[in-house]
Amino acid sequence: MTATSAPAALPPLAARARAVGGSPVREILAVTARPEMINFAGGLPAPELFDREGIAAAFRAVLEESPERALQYSTTEGEPTLRDGLAARVTAQGLPTDTDDLLITTGSQQALSLLASALIDPGDTVLVESPCYLAALQVFGLAGARILPVPGDADGVDPAALEELVRAERPKLLYLVPTFQNPTGRTMPAARRAALATTAARHGLWVVEDDPYGDLRYDGDRVPWIASFPGAADRVVLLGSFSKVMAPGLRLGWLRAPGALRRACAVAKQAADLHTPTLNQLAAARYLDVLDGHVAKVRAVYGARRDAMLAGLADALPTGSTWNRPEGGMFLWARLPESYDTTALLRRAVDHDVAYVPGEPFYAADPDRSTLRLCFVTQTPEEIGEGLRRLAAGLSG
Repeated sequence: MTATSAPAALPPLAARARAVGGSPVREILAVTARPEMINFAGGLPAPELFDREGIAAAFRAVLEESPERALQYSTTEGEPTLRDGLAARVTAQGLPTDTDDLLITTGSQQALSLLASALIDPGDTVLVESPCYLAALQVFGLAGARILPVPGDADGVDPAALEELVRAERPKLLYLVPTFQNPTGRTMPAARRAALATTAARHGLWVVEDDPYGDLRYDGDRVPWIASFPGAADRVVLLGSFSKVMAPGLRLGWLRAPGALRRACAVAKQAADLHTPTLNQLAAARYLDVLDGHVAKVRAVYGARRDAMLAGLADALPTGSTWNRPEGGMFLWARLPESYDTTALLRRAVDHDVAYVPGEPFYAADPDRSTLRLCFVTQTPEEIGEGLRRLAAGLSG
C-alpha cells in the first residue's frame, strides 16, 4: 500500500448480525434514565427489596469457609451444591429432578442462546407465542431461524392452531413463557399445557418452557410445568432464573433438559464462557435456605403494586381500552382503541416523564400497534398513581 492509497475496506459483519437489531426495550431504558422519569418500561425488580444483608452474609460465609474453591475455576455444568439445592427445590415444586438434569447458566438468557446453538440450524422453523418475549425473538433471529407465531388467545397458544402449524411447517421447537408471560402476564391453564405436551409427543417437537416468573404468584394456585405432563419428559426443556427472586446482578439461571441436549448445551457453554462465576453460585447455594422467606416478602409487596396499577388504569387509558389482571409476574398488557399507535405515542409519554414499552416489537409478525406493556413492580403504589396520571396526559395529547 502506498502512502496515498486508501485502506481496503474491512469484511462486513456476519449476515445474522446485520439482520438482527438491538432491543427496543434497552433503547427505551437508555432514553428514560432521568431521575424524574417514572418508568413502567423496564422489567426491573424493585432494588429496595433486594436482601442485601442476606446475600452479603452468604458471600461472606463462602469466602471465609472455602475461599480457594470460591475463587477458582469451576465445572461447566455448575457447582454441585447449587445444582443439588436447585434439584431439591424443583422436585418439591412438582417435577422430580436429579442434580445431573441441570446446567447452571449465566442468567436464563444465556440458556436460550445455548439452546439456539445446540438445536437451531439456519433456516430451521421455530414457533413462538404472539406476542412473544422480545429477547427470545432476538436469539432465534440471530441463529438464522424462521420464526412463526402461533395464534392464541387470553390463555396462550391455541392447541388446534399449534397442531395445524406443526403438520404444515415441521418446526424444530416451540418456545413458550406459559406462566405470567412476558409481555402479556397471562398464564396458560393446565389442560392446555397437557394438550401441548401431547402434540409435542405426537409430532417430535422440542418445547422450551421458560419460567423466570413462576415464584411471583399473588393469586390462585400453581399450575404444573409442561415438563411434568405425560409425553413431555424427553422433549421439554425447562428454564429458570434467580434474577427475579434473588438478584439480577448475580446473573444466575439454569436449564433442565434431557441428557443429550443438556450435554450439547454444556459444550456450547464451554465455548461461550467456560462456566458461570463460582463465587456467585456458591453464595446462591447457601442463600437457597432462606430464599422462600424472602420471596414471600417480595410477593406481598409486588401484589400490592399490581393492585395499585389495576386500580388506576381506567382513568389512565383512553375509553375503549382493555387490559388483563395477571395472577403474578411483573407485567400487565393493555390494548388501546384501534386508532392508537403506541409506538408513535411513546414520545409524548416520555415528554410527560413516564415510559412504557409499545407492543409492536414483541410480535414476530403482524404486530398489534395499539398494545403496550406496563411493568408494575419497580415503583411504589404512590409512584404508580402519579405515573398513571402522567400516562393519561401523554396519551391524551
